[in-house]
Amino acid sequence: MYTVRKVTDDLYWIGANDHRLALFENIFPIPRGVSYNSYLLLDEKTVLFDSVDWSATKEFLKNIEDVLDGRPLDYMVVHHMEPDHGGAVEEVCLRYPEVKLISSEQAFEIMRQIGFKAIDNHEQIIVKEGDTFSFGAHTYAFVEAPMVHWPEVLLSYDLKDGVLMAADAFGTFGALDGKLFNDEVNFDRDWLDDARRYYTNIVGKYGPFVQDVLKKAATLDIKYICPLHGPVWRNDFGYIIEKYDKWSRYEPEEQGVMIAYASMYGNTEHAAQALATELCEKGMTNVVVHDVSNTHMSQLIADTFKYSHIVLASVTYNLEIYPVMKNFIMDLEALNVQNRTLGIIENGTWACTVGDRIEEFVNERLKMVDVLNDRVTLNTSLNEANANDMHSLADAIIESMKNIEETKAKAKK
Repeated sequence: MYTVRKVTDDLYWIGANDHRLALFENIFPIPRGVSYNSYLLLDEKTVLFDSVDWSATKEFLKNIEDVLDGRPLDYMVVHHMEPDHGGAVEEVCLRYPEVKLISSEQAFEIMRQIGFKAIDNHEQIIVKEGDTFSFGAHTYAFVEAPMVHWPEVLLSYDLKDGVLMAADAFGTFGALDGKLFNDEVNFDRDWLDDARRYYTNIVGKYGPFVQDVLKKAATLDIKYICPLHGPVWRNDFGYIIEKYDKWSRYEPEEQGVMIAYASMYGNTEHAAQALATELCEKGMTNVVVHDVSNTHMSQLIADTFKYSHIVLASVTYNLEIYPVMKNFIMDLEALNVQNRTLGIIENGTWACTVGDRIEEFVNERLKMVDVLNDRVTLNTSLNEANANDMHSLADAIIESMKNIEETKAKAKK
């Protein structure tokens, strides 16, 4: 059992790590790889929880065989049918002809849509919210978690050991590479950025559904959180739950500024750097600057969820928003981003209309996003005539932060 890890005395991690895949879901860069987590319980009955991506099936099947050590596989619980977790379900059915399948009604429908014909040769047990199932010493209670982040998703909770099988909740990009538990890594330093990028881009749109799951989880005495990607949590649950609570309420993690610029020849970029410099000189050093043409959208979205204030600096293009900037703000709408303060720097050599277009989009299509009145308008490049406008925008951002903090303080009182 070379890559298997014990989670509890009778629960084993039998998943796999993938460093070959460049793009998760063929869209999100994963330079640190990704893990596909699956778990196997040895009770009076043996129980497999979820499978892995098809690319990792060989190692996965070997791990099952090693942990079972000659015992039959009695049950397979499928929490989520996305192919990175359900890819080997049919292969398990073929290898273990007596295994019984436990899942939601819609998950079985998705299995048939994928073309898993072998499942029809196995007993199918449909579970829903509040159902329990005993495997011997361990009884699991099932919780429905629709749209976190597919509609068929289930979570399950072991009443004996306090293990929450969390499906895609609390997951993250990044391969485990032997380190299974959250306290075996420096999560804040090495994993938080990937966890944020994972949540905000994949689950971010469904904040209200995540809030529902967090409320259900709050009633449980959780000792372990076993996600389908990333480390298993066995302590410090408040850390990750607080992050999920903020992300799913669209509340910024930090008072800070993300400046995203779209520049053709460098003039708008220079203005973005000038604003960053001005903010730092005024004491607001929690500033990041991104070129939307060269920064992956997933990173832009992650930092949008992280920071309280966003500044969009864009050149005018065909009297409209520069295409890559427009793609970014359309993604803000798609992922339901809200509760942010927005500043605008616009540029146009002869017809500067981009600022109005951005503000119209934000006011019409985003929720609870305040646009600052202090806009910077450039005619080709930053010059002395724009200096006061840049000062005013920096001051407005800092004043806005103070007002937000004062409002929070009053609310606490």
